[in-house]
Amino acid sequence: MSDEYSCLKLENQLCFPLYAVARKITGQYTPYLKPLGITYTQYIVFMVLWEKDKVSVGDLCTKLYLDSGTLTPLLKKMEEKGWIIRSRSKEDERVVHIQLTEEGMNLRDACKTIPAKVGACVPLSPEDAQKLYSILYQILGDME
Repeated sequence: MSDEYSCLKLENQLCFPLYAVARKITGQYTPYLKPLGITYTQYIVFMVLWEKDKVSVGDLCTKLYLDSGTLTPLLKKMEEKGWIIRSRSKEDERVVHIQLTEEGMNLRDACKTIPAKVGACVPLSPEDAQKLYSILYQILGDME
């Protein structure tokens, strides 16, 4: 390939290794989440709610870098499974709040060992993992 088109080589794309690593790492969650009936995206919703129960869909979208078109069907499924309750704000009916049910809160105990198990699959030292974490959040912040 000529130099004119070298920008189109897969090996010259920063996005590709980010994409591939993200897929590999999120795939590591499947053996732990599947027996619980949880998808990876539901798991990250749970992590936000376990930290701060009762958040708006808008805040959840912001925190997870997802749009409401992606999140709304997922939240409906979580509600059908009895893990969350969706309710409209009394102050502003356009705002929908998400709150954990007791069953949703109880899943926290089943999930508390997952981060360490998945972390053990990532071949980085704790220092390199922290550097990568900082760089990735720097990129996310700068792209806002």
